[in-house]
Amino acid sequence: MSDKRPIVVLTGPTAVGKTELSIQLAKAINGEIISADSMQVYKKMDIGTAKIRPEEMMGVKHYLIDEFEPDEEFNVMKFKEYTDKYMNEIYEKGKIPILVGGTGFYIQAVLKDVEFKEEEPSDIRKELEEFANVHGPQALHERLAQIDPKSAEVIHQNNVRRVIRAIEFYEQTGMKFSEHNENEKQKQSPFNYVYFVLNQDRKILYDRIEKRIDIMMKDGLVEEVKSLISQGYGRDLVSMQGLGYKEIVAYLEGEITLEEAVYILKRDTRHFAKRQITWFKRETDVTWLDKDIYKTSEEQMAFCMEELKRKHIL
Repeated sequence: MSDKRPIVVLTGPTAVGKTELSIQLAKAINGEIISADSMQVYKKMDIGTAKIRPEEMMGVKHYLIDEFEPDEEFNVMKFKEYTDKYMNEIYEKGKIPILVGGTGFYIQAVLKDVEFKEEEPSDIRKELEEFANVHGPQALHERLAQIDPKSAEVIHQNNVRRVIRAIEFYEQTGMKFSEHNENEKQKQSPFNYVYFVLNQDRKILYDRIEKRIDIMMKDGLVEEVKSLISQGYGRDLVSMQGLGYKEIVAYLEGEITLEEAVYILKRDTRHFAKRQITWFKRETDVTWLDKDIYKTSEEQMAFCMEELKRKHIL
């Protein structure tokens, strides 16, 4: 029996079906859920983030859902700070924290107990921010690809903040950010954990993504974005750069048609799912849960429970 505190992680690419399984898991193991999603943390951004609805929670307490305003900064440091606090609250109740979401960088920060230090913006960072403003995110991303192709593969060009951080890290240390991440992965975790990665056939997953986006459009994604803009939340915000928001903003600004916006959103979400899978494949000690093998929720739950027993979490 491990003397380390238990954590369960349930992750996987977007639209794979994490939400339903996470609720079943939480009920089965007396757990509470911390969202490891970089977008569902924002209030007023429900449709484009495919945010879990209160009725879907089925009485299971969720953390880091609807906690920040769209113009507040939320990053991996904030995620780690809040998650540490919430995990302690969950442990005090005698329950098990379950991290659920697709942001692998956030999950790694918790499992490996990565320490973050608040840093003053360096001259390098200021130069890179200016470069991004003048030449655009694609040119900045190309700079990253030249020095650290592995990081460029998993960090999207629109995630300017992380692209800058990766280049800055290289410039300051001479070490690739991807190599640093590999070193972090080798660290021993202070937790006893099972890291489930839910996955399924790529074609089926892409079909699910396209259907989900069609539902978002029917549910009023355009109206949601219009409402955010009317409240003063501009396209320069990190939150408004999220998938589902930047495409609709471009449509509302007259830069593209609605049909083009939906096409780009579907395409970029498929690419995002592919990058997520690439990230999880590079992680160590993950337990793949293949929906093409374990087809029903009962089979998936049985598999999870066996793994949790095997790791002495139950």
